[in-house]
Amino acid sequence: QVQLVESGGGSVQSGGSLRLSCAAAGSSFENNAMAWYRQAPEKEREWLATITSDGISNYRDSVKGRFTISRDNAKNTVYLKMNSLKSEDTAVYYCYTRIWDGRRSAFMSYWGKGTLVTVSS
Repeated sequence: QVQLVESGGGSVQSGGSLRLSCAAAGSSFENNAMAWYRQAPEKEREWLATITSDGISNYRDSVKGRFTISRDNAKNTVYLKMNSLKSEDTAVYYCYTRIWDGRRSAFMSYWGKGTLVTVSS
């Protein structure tokens, strides 16, 4: 079983910055790709960024250049640094990973409970 716990959300003014953290437990963190998603009110959950076990990152176009995903394998933690925040960034932000389950011969998905980010204009 894998547990993901996000933190670092809060309220910030437009143009401000926040750093989200996601602490992982119960898996070989360093071997797993990690991702951030968000879900705004009355909208579908959307992918934001992924970082592989090798530290290679990819981003959604709308956050490229403003958001940075990173990881600290010694702390089993993945981060999302968000700069130049806009009101449309207001959402609940979720940490995600998927891990191969040999017994089931399938990938198992794991989500945190999310952390709320509110950006006021």
